[in-house]
Amino acid sequence: MTILIVGASGATGIRLVEELLNRGHHVKAIVRSPDRLPDNLRDHTALDLIQASVLELSDKELEQHVAGCHAVASCLGHNLTFKGLYGKPRRLVTEATRRLCLAIKANDQAISTKYVLMNTVANRNRDLNEPIPFAQKIMIGMLRLFLPPHADNEQAAEYLRTVIGQNDRTIEWVAVRPSSLIDEDKASEIEVYSSPTRSIVNDGQISRIKVARFMADLITNDELWQQWKGQMPVVYNKGTAHKQ
Repeated sequence: MTILIVGASGATGIRLVEELLNRGHHVKAIVRSPDRLPDNLRDHTALDLIQASVLELSDKELEQHVAGCHAVASCLGHNLTFKGLYGKPRRLVTEATRRLCLAIKANDQAISTKYVLMNTVANRNRDLNEPIPFAQKIMIGMLRLFLPPHADNEQAAEYLRTVIGQNDRTIEWVAVRPSSLIDEDKASEIEVYSSPTRSIVNDGQISRIKVARFMADLITNDELWQQWKGQMPVVYNKGTAHKQ
């Protein structure tokens, strides 16, 4: 299986690259700085590195990169600096999702391509009646207004939900909503829900390595894919899904 990953040099993206390579798959990764990947990954024979900013690639180049791919995974995010939060591109994740989906459609492969988006638990799935307390609605409104990356994450998932939808012939999708990301050397067990089980004020935890493993499982396990395609599963480390 061939998988294209964008955001592959981020903390979760690196884990996803490693996970897929360890499973014997061929990975293509679009990265601005290949030296951010550890040597054992950068020199792997099954990894093709494309040094570029995804939004600076032409439409034809993107079409070439997604050609022959069974799946595309986005681990893109904004750097936690003033420039990363408030500078351009403000719609990095949304624009990358839109352009990658158009590239997939342009190739018009016989078998649909899986698109896996790493999103956020602070975004709600508008296909479901997810109850949100009034105080949390205010908080999300403030995030949307004053923190551009949050609005970007929302719009990227909305593009998949409303533009690609549930019945597209060329693209199937899942938007993974992790709770608060933490670093762990070993992957712990997880719990997966269709909607958040906690408030975003105290939203539980999930290790980056386990988010990467869940994304890899979605890509490579057809039974799991059928369970979650067209949805926005929320993932927690086991034991943190409900407030103690």
